[in-house]
Amino acid sequence: MNEELQRLINNLIQIENYSSALYLAMSAQMGRLNYTGMAKWLRLQSEEERTHMLTLINYMVDKDATVNLTSVPAFPTDFGSPLELFQKVLEHEKYVTNAYRQAFNYANQADPQAAVIIQDFLREQINEEAQSQTIVSRLTLAQNNPSAILLIDQELGQRQAAGAAPAASGAAAGGA
Repeated sequence: MNEELQRLINNLIQIENYSSALYLAMSAQMGRLNYTGMAKWLRLQSEEERTHMLTLINYMVDKDATVNLTSVPAFPTDFGSPLELFQKVLEHEKYVTNAYRQAFNYANQADPQAAVIIQDFLREQINEEAQSQTIVSRLTLAQNNPSAILLIDQELGQRQAAGAAPAASGAAAGGA
């Protein structure tokens, strides 16, 4: 594997590591505020991002490439209201999509086998962004109505871990 592809995949590994820690920090805040459904949704999202990181690490190891793990910065303890928090989630998912797109564009020319691996994650990002956008839209509709926010919280709490029994239908409850 050439050095540029290693650099790009190591960047993706770092992004997934950062994402996992970010969503865990967000989950802790939502749990502290008693939004247990949002906390569960974010914790499962954190676990999913960690799985993505491990998949990329395994790929690098299998290709005898160098994995470069770097530290994750400390996160704030307050990400704002549920709406503000999920707006940050959406913004972050768009950033992740862009990083995968850049890596795919390079890998598509340099290493088609790596491009296939990256394309799988890039395809998944469609769902990641859609889920985040749905949650932001619903929280925007709810405005500051506590009953509506609690209903959304309850729905998000129905999310199941990947590979678990299907959750209630709807993009907000699911996870990819």
